[in-house]
Amino acid sequence: MAEQVRWLSTKDASARLGVTLRSLYRFIDGGELAAYKFGRVIRLKESDVDSFIESCRIAPGDLEHLLPPRRETGQVR
Repeated sequence: MAEQVRWLSTKDASARLGVTLRSLYRFIDGGELAAYKFGRVIRLKESDVDSFIESCRIAPGDLEHLLPPRRETGQVR
C-alpha cells in the first residue's frame, strides 16, 4: 500500500525549519527544497522538509575555521 503524503503549509514548514518565510521561499526558489503549487496555495511534503533538514547536517570538523587556534599543550607562556 502506498504511503500517505503529509503536506505542510509554508508557515508550518518555515516553523519546522526555524526560518522565516522569506528564507523558506529562497530555499524553494533556489531548488534546494521541493514545493508544489495547487492553484494559489504552496505546499511542501513533510518528508522533503525532513530530508532537507538532514542534508543540512554539519559534519564534525566543518566549523573548525570558525574556532580560535588551538594552543599547544606544554608551551611556556
